[in-house]
Amino acid sequence: MKRGLVGLLAILCAVVGCEGRPRLAAKAKKAEIASYGSGTLSEIDLSSGVPESTDAGGWLPMPASRTFVGLVRTLQRLQDDRKVTGVFINLGQARLHLSQVEELSPLLHAIRDKKIPVVCHAHGLDNALLWLVTEGCDKLWLSPAGSVDSIGIAAQSIYIKGLLDELKVQADFLSIGRYKSAAEMFTRQGPSQEAHLALSETLQSMRKAWLQGMADARGPAAKFAENGPYGAREAKGYGLVDDLGDLSEARRDARKIAHAGSTHVAYGQASDSAGEHGLTEILRLLSSGDSASDGKPYIAVVPAIGGITMKSEGLFSGEGIVFESLAKTITRLTDDSAVKAVVLRIDSPGGSALASDLLWSRLRELGAKKPLIASVGSMAASGGYYLACAAQSIVAERTSIVGSIGVLGGKIVFGSALEAHGVHTVTTPASDSEGAAARATYLSPFVAWDEATRVRLRSVMSEVYDLFVDRVAKGRHLSTEQVQAVAEGRIWSGEQGKERGLVDEFGGLANAIEIARRQAGLAKGTPVHVEGQAEGLLAALGLDASASSEELSHALEQQKRRLWSPLSWAPRSVTPWITGLAPLLSTEHTLTILPIAVTIE
Repeated sequence: MKRGLVGLLAILCAVVGCEGRPRLAAKAKKAEIASYGSGTLSEIDLSSGVPESTDAGGWLPMPASRTFVGLVRTLQRLQDDRKVTGVFINLGQARLHLSQVEELSPLLHAIRDKKIPVVCHAHGLDNALLWLVTEGCDKLWLSPAGSVDSIGIAAQSIYIKGLLDELKVQADFLSIGRYKSAAEMFTRQGPSQEAHLALSETLQSMRKAWLQGMADARGPAAKFAENGPYGAREAKGYGLVDDLGDLSEARRDARKIAHAGSTHVAYGQASDSAGEHGLTEILRLLSSGDSASDGKPYIAVVPAIGGITMKSEGLFSGEGIVFESLAKTITRLTDDSAVKAVVLRIDSPGGSALASDLLWSRLRELGAKKPLIASVGSMAASGGYYLACAAQSIVAERTSIVGSIGVLGGKIVFGSALEAHGVHTVTTPASDSEGAAARATYLSPFVAWDEATRVRLRSVMSEVYDLFVDRVAKGRHLSTEQVQAVAEGRIWSGEQGKERGLVDEFGGLANAIEIARRQAGLAKGTPVHVEGQAEGLLAALGLDASASSEELSHALEQQKRRLWSPLSWAPRSVTPWITGLAPLLSTEHTLTILPIAVTIE
């Protein structure tokens, strides 16, 4: 073990320099510039983003305090901190989902209700951030060269059938459910009537919640929300922002309003709780992954973020729900007597049907022993909803996406494209029975399915669909007929989902944690730990504690080559969806995945 750890540390030093994150000077700026009184200004720095999972930290998991869970807990603590006389929020060019904003806005409003002023500064605002600052900030500053890009909500779907036809590439897909339209991007030039109806009605429901949230707080925001973009001066003229200036001006103004003689960063890169990954932290991460508990009761929050797959693609795979990793976490939490309740934080479009069902079973075992609450972020769709329905209660925001209960299967066939360039594929089956070649090559990317194979695959997919419906019916205490009525791959907003029995309560992560606490009979103030983050570099590399230096070196070389994979260059907003489709490139043929790659901000 020691030899392996030393070897890995040496390799890490060679690959990433072992410098850690630079110690920011801001960490020591407890009393910046002039004193405006005896109060304390607490700063929330969102400029570097608010990831749902610690996996977003790259090779080394970022501290849980830097995740969305950490932000929610920080805002809750500020409500009761008598030393804090003001809050300053540095938004930068942050990007948040509407569902995250729907949770954060009332938390900021609760701080303001305690007569603690909240001052915000942004370089730019989009649809979601305009909602956040409208409800959550007493005063809003915008950079003079910034803009308010509040332009209304829409979703774009890409259809590449024309390109595939030009390349003579065939998309061979089947789906179970009228609204299970994920394959349409490969098989159609535009959306089917069913796909258009489901998406437009879901977006309309989200738009209603978005506009209503702003109208309740500040009239002009809702009135002008869909007519941007606006320049900084124009936005101020319409009352969308209060003042124009740079970050330093806004921070000084916040100190004056708060009568603050000192400041501290409560959340963000420079916060006291966002410590750097030094040698001690690296050694801890490389260890076997002991529980965060010291034996005292606590609530565990488990992020389930991204596409669902059976196995990890390694260090460069980004966020994702991997069965082999998440299953270990679920089993450990099931058996840990200190864990009194679990909140599964889901933000997933789905993916592997096999992995979804296996995780459902593990989650049901956990829920049989202790309270299990599902908290939906931006979406728990298809396989993501498969996981959610294992919980005793599902909590979602009105702007979350739920449902998409359906099954997709298929493959991309390159045979015709290769034929056009003189490459011919010949299949030689071992059996001489009719259809033997088609059956034996049904996963091959070189030949399309014959009708008999399509019939067989549809039968397999129908079984998976029926199982999915049965799992939802059992978890939601609904009849099969009730689930069928809202299934067939159709997506719903959180508000629509609650009306149809797919969601129990509106709310975010904080509400889900409170429900878990009450169901477990725990006292207020019971600790909350984020669990299930990357279990160290050894696990990500597919190795264990007995690995030699040579094995570690070889594994890292393989991981470096993954940097050149197409996924590493894909936009972050679509990588969960791409990851969810990835099983089709291996040995799986059945998916439970959202029909489109969608990000609502």
